[in-house]
Amino acid sequence: MNLLSKHETRRRLLRGMPDSDMLSNQVAHWFQTPQGEAVFRAEKEAIHTALEKLFGYHILQLGFSEEHSLIDHSPVGHKIIFSPSFRAGSTKAVASNEELPLSSDSVDVVVIHHALDFAANSHRVLREATRVLRPGGHMFIVGFNPYSCWGFWKLFKRKKNIPWRGKFISKGRVSDWLKLLDLHIDSISYGLHFMPVKISKLLSRAESLENFGNKLHSPFGGAYFIHCIKQSMPLTPVLPKWRGLRARPSVMPSTENVRAKIKIH
Repeated sequence: MNLLSKHETRRRLLRGMPDSDMLSNQVAHWFQTPQGEAVFRAEKEAIHTALEKLFGYHILQLGFSEEHSLIDHSPVGHKIIFSPSFRAGSTKAVASNEELPLSSDSVDVVVIHHALDFAANSHRVLREATRVLRPGGHMFIVGFNPYSCWGFWKLFKRKKNIPWRGKFISKGRVSDWLKLLDLHIDSISYGLHFMPVKISKLLSRAESLENFGNKLHSPFGGAYFIHCIKQSMPLTPVLPKWRGLRARPSVMPSTENVRAKIKIH
């Protein structure tokens, strides 16, 4: 892990080029705050039911905090969560979300937990997640919704703090990426219907506000949840049915006619 000077750290933050070690530590620390804990609980509850219905051999979560798992109650046997950077005490293997050490078409379920929001190259993360997902496999994308009170709040916050440092990529833009990667969108839902505040009394009401927003099916929640499926290719090629030409025995090919005439003369 490279140690940077205070001046260099500040320069990278201001220029939007954060060190990966620093970023993962900040995201992990934020999820431990009262605000981050409320966000994590709401997000986990939002996709819990859907994940319980999916089975397979391998499930992968991509994010920036390996301690906060959305897949621990999944019925899929082998659960994979990589650490985005080396951290003392961590027992997880270290791997970049943009270069996964996994074979293509090998994972049954992929959960992207704000990995697109904080990645240097979000499209590359999505391509890599699609590569390792098997045909017919399921993918869940959790991202911050820019068209919400959380997105509005971001306009007035310091961009070096979490979560306001995230990109807040719109649901429409992510949907366009998914179509290019042959991923069929099955459903889109929203969560984080409470205000992005740090006051404990208001955060204590987050669960009731979530239930109310879910009943209204409000599209203005602070996070969206996209469930998509990787399109599978047919096992056998579909060949076109050509109509055969009927032979006409009474008609002699033109070359034979020419030969016949030569023999007569």
